[in-house]
Order: sequence, then structure tokens, then C-alpha cells
Amino acid sequence: MSLQTRLLSLVDVLLRVPPLFIIDELFRMGLGLPQGHSLPSNYEKSNETIHIVDIDGELVTETGSPIFQYDAQFYKLFFMVLLKFIFSCVGCLAALCTFMLWTKHLLVVYMYLISVGVVFVSYWGNVTTIKTIMMSMNESPTSILEDILSLNFERLLRIDGCGMVLLENCAAQCGMAYIFSYVHLGPKYPLLQKSWPIIFLAPSFLCLLPLPQSLLHHAPVFAAVLPLAMVKFVLWSSSFSIIQTVYGGYVHARTFVSNFGLSALMETEWLRLNVPCVLRTFWLVRLIEQAVALQLPVGLNIGSLLLTGKSLLITGCETLTAVLGMTSVISYICHYIGCFFQWVLLTEDEDDKSIGTVSAILFYILALQTGLTGLEPEKRFVRLCRNFCLLFTALLHFIHNIVNPLLMSLSASHNPSLHRHVRALAVCLFLIVYPMSLLAYLWSHHPMSTWLLAVSAFSVEVIVKVVVSLLIYALFLIDAYRSTFWEKLDDYVYYIRAFGNTVEFCFGIFLFFNGAWILMFESGGAIRAGMMGIHAYFNIWCEARAGWSVFMKRRTAVNKIESLPEASEHQLARLDDVCAICYQEMRTAKITRCNHFFHGVCLRKWLYVQDRCPLCHDILYKVEVDKENEEGRNSNTNRSDVALDQNVQHIEEPR
Repeated sequence: MSLQTRLLSLVDVLLRVPPLFIIDELFRMGLGLPQGHSLPSNYEKSNETIHIVDIDGELVTETGSPIFQYDAQFYKLFFMVLLKFIFSCVGCLAALCTFMLWTKHLLVVYMYLISVGVVFVSYWGNVTTIKTIMMSMNESPTSILEDILSLNFERLLRIDGCGMVLLENCAAQCGMAYIFSYVHLGPKYPLLQKSWPIIFLAPSFLCLLPLPQSLLHHAPVFAAVLPLAMVKFVLWSSSFSIIQTVYGGYVHARTFVSNFGLSALMETEWLRLNVPCVLRTFWLVRLIEQAVALQLPVGLNIGSLLLTGKSLLITGCETLTAVLGMTSVISYICHYIGCFFQWVLLTEDEDDKSIGTVSAILFYILALQTGLTGLEPEKRFVRLCRNFCLLFTALLHFIHNIVNPLLMSLSASHNPSLHRHVRALAVCLFLIVYPMSLLAYLWSHHPMSTWLLAVSAFSVEVIVKVVVSLLIYALFLIDAYRSTFWEKLDDYVYYIRAFGNTVEFCFGIFLFFNGAWILMFESGGAIRAGMMGIHAYFNIWCEARAGWSVFMKRRTAVNKIESLPEASEHQLARLDDVCAICYQEMRTAKITRCNHFFHGVCLRKWLYVQDRCPLCHDILYKVEVDKENEEGRNSNTNRSDVALDQNVQHIEEPR
């Protein structure tokens, strides 16, 4: 990628950051909704007698029930809150639409906003300058022009004097005039372009003259009229183009969805907007802003740095947009952790579901599930640390998913490269030692809780998975150095994997009940309930169904193989051939109905796919053949009975 392309990409990212700050600020204000759980002061409780008429018409009296008396102030407050909420939602929607614009349209929006901002800054600067000069004129009857003509440099060049204030304002107004002349989107007539500096500097020039204060007081307004009219003219003349652009984007999205689907549209827009990079930039800029606002002391020590880091982490996840930014940063870090382990293992497999993507999804789900943004600062920091611990524990499972296929390929392919074996085994050792050390530290420093049980379950589960991978790796290595066919290898591998899958299934059930306890007694919520439903379906029900299906297939295959006769040594010696499935020597074999010889293990694996002989495609076992023959005989009998009945009916019919 060239330097120019990188700079353009950086500019595009920076242009999309300000809308996120607007959304973040609106979320920080709670979208205009009142914060806290206390009732307004105009809610007055009273213990009065309530008269209720029931269905039968009898009068029922109840005393001591609270009555809320609402006055006009309540309705006014409710209307103001509703109005703030509507404006906040509209602001969020407008910022989101601005964020999704194409770069050329985004530049137009920023040019318009800059021109508006220049007009208001110019007005504010002129007002401030005129107020300062008017205060100076009240103290001294002489004007600035008189001081210039009388060469009163002592008063003019005083730092806090009106002369220096006027000079600074002239320089600022001149700069803003040139910025406005280049940025505004209105017609750029030559005469009008040359007159912008005069218009912006007009209030400063009027301050030189001994004019009435009422005229000077209204001078900034008259100076801002023409630029503001130009800005409003641009907005009015561009309204049709804005509507056309929005409608064109809607038509494009609808056409894209109808042709390629919603997921393809989301993926395309995600790549076009470069959302992860924009979120990272937003969060880092926000973090720098918070660090500047903390006003760090000059002499920093470790304690103050830790407190500062704690404060930044607390404020870095106080809104949903801030959590999204933190999620993007964590995804970036986890991606490079995965790249590091791939470098250690000498693998370059790029998967669509990389460690960074899965880690980001997991962290954001944890943040929503635990209600991170709605907690108090101290509780939020504790919950954030616990979420980090759960994330890093889950990260170990992702690393195991990288090293496990490598172990299987190294053992199955008889790879003689010793350093690759050592690297894979070193990663496996890390995946065993680190969770054990983490569990020892957590159980010695923290009391038992549902969070600690969840971390322990994840840690023990990854240890069991690594041990299972190492055992299967060792079995494959032993089989690689054997000179004869090892028929029991498949059974041993099945038993070890069945043990690992059973342990993983039990931990899934344990985590489900642990989450149910949290949902009912600690912290509920629709998101947690939904995640528990997803966990119950995919990690418990689907896994149980898949495991039971494998078990039944294996059991059926074993029963079918046992129905076949075992070949004797004399038959094998007379055959003197290899197994047609694995092409290895046969010391033991099973004889099919079609008189073909195969290893029992190989034939059992073949039965997982189909029930016919690999060579002649005949039925392999006699049980099904007998059933088919019996069904055939029954069908023939039924057909003969039907034919006999038809003949009898034909004979009995009258001629």
C-alpha cells in the first residue's frame, strides 16, 4: 500500500470519528431521560381513604394506600423530558447517517459545518472585542483613533489594553474571512470573495471611530448577517440534493439486499466504512481527552499511574459507543496474540473467524450481559476486570483450536521436523500451566462466587482438552513407529475423545445452571436470558444430539461387524493379500457375505458411510439380507393372494 493511499485512508477514518463523539455524548446524557431512581419532588404521597366501586356495585373502602398527586408542573416536566428524548434520538440518527456517508459527501458536510462555525466564532470574537473596548471607553473618554493620532503608544501597546485586543481580533477575523471564502459552498463571485475580509473586519474598523455604544453593540450582528444568509442559502438550495442523496442510498441498499442479501450488504459497508479502525481511533482519542481532563501531576509514581489507569478504564466503558471502541482495541490486541502463537507454531492458516473477531464478539456480549455501562464506577471496574479474566480464559480455547490440528497433522503425517513438535508441545505446556496457576491464584485471593466457578470451569475444560489432544497425539506417534497394523487404535482414540467430549458436555451443563443462578438471584436481564437459551441449544442440546448420533452409529456398526465371520489363519495365508480399504497387511479379518476380506476396524469405519461392500457393492451383512428376503417372500405371498382373490371374483361374476 502506497503512502498516499495510507494517508487517504487515515483522513477517511478521522472524518468519521466526530459523529461517534456526538452519539457518545448523547448516550452519556442518557438520551435526555432523567437519571437516577428517585421520584420527582412534585410527587406527593398521601394516606387517604380510597373508595372503589366493584363489579356488583358495592362500595369498597381502603385506607392507607399511596396516592400520587400530579400537578401541571409534572406534565411540563414530562413534556420537556419527552422533547429531549426525541431530539436526542434524532441527533443519534443524524450522526449515524453522517457516519455512513461516502467520503465526498462527508467532505461537503464538514465544509458546510466549518462555514457555519466560522460565522459564529467570528460573531463571538467581535462581541468580545467590542465589550472590551466599550469598557475601556467608559474608563477613558478618548477613542482608539485618538490614541493613534496622538501617538499614545503606551496605552495602545499595553498587553491588557484595547489596542492589543483589537489587533488580535483583526488578525483572527482576517484568518476566518479567508477560511470562509474558501470553504463556503455558495456561489463564489469575485467581488463577493474579495469583500469577505472587509465584512468580517467591519466591527473592528468601527471600533476605531468614536461612535455611540448602541451602534457598536449591534455591529457584530450586521457583520454576521451576510455570511449567515449565504450559509442558509446554501442549505436551502441543497435540500433537494440532500433528499436525493438519502433516497439514492436507500435505493442502492434495497437493490443490493435483493440481489445479494442483507449479510452481504452489512459486510460490504463494514469494509467500506472501516468500522474497526474508526472505533479504535475514537476510543484512543476519547482516552487522550479523558487523560488531559484528569490534569495529571508532574511527579508521577507507580501508585498514581495505577489510579490514572483505573480511572481511564472506568470512563472508557461508560457508554455503549465507548464499549464498542474498547471492544475494537481488545480485538486488535487479541488478533496479534493469535498471530504470535501462529508464528510460534509456524502456521499461517487464515480463518474467517479469527481470534480477534471471536474475542470482540465475546467481550461485547459479556459487557451487555453484565450491564457494564449502568454500574457504579467501582463496581464497573471490578466487573471489567472479571470480564477480562473470562475473555483471557476463553482465549486459551482459541489457542487450543490452533495447536490441536497441528498436533494431529504432525503425528499423522510422520513429520520428522523435531523443532515443530517441540514448539507445539511448548504451547500445550503453556495451556496447562497457565490455567493451573491462574486457578491457584484466584482461589487463594478471592472467595467462591459464580464468576469464579465460571472461570474455573473454563480453565479446567481447556486443560482436559489439551490432555486429550496430547494423548491422541501420543497414540498416533506410537502407531507411526509400529511395523504392524494396530487394530485397537481406533477404539482408544474413540474412548479418549468420548471422555473429553463428555467432560466438555458436563461443564456446559454446569455453566448453564451457574448462569441460571446468576439470572435468578444475582443479576437478571433479557440479554443474559437470551444467551442462556443460545448456550442451552447449541452447547447442550446440539452437542448431546450429535454425540448420541455418533454413539448409535458406532454401536450399530459394531453389531453389524460382529455378525460377520472371522477369517482363520489358514484363510488369510491362502489369500495373502492386503486390506482393500487401508492397503495394509491383514493378520485378522472379517469375511463379508460376498467373500471379501477386510480389517474389522476398516469395515466398521466404512459402515459409517454406507452398508455395501467397497468392492462389489453387495450387502455386507446377513441380517439385513435375511430381512430383505423375508420382506420379499411376504410381498410375493401378498401378491399371490391378491391374484387369487381377483381370480375368484372373476369366476363368481355372472356372465
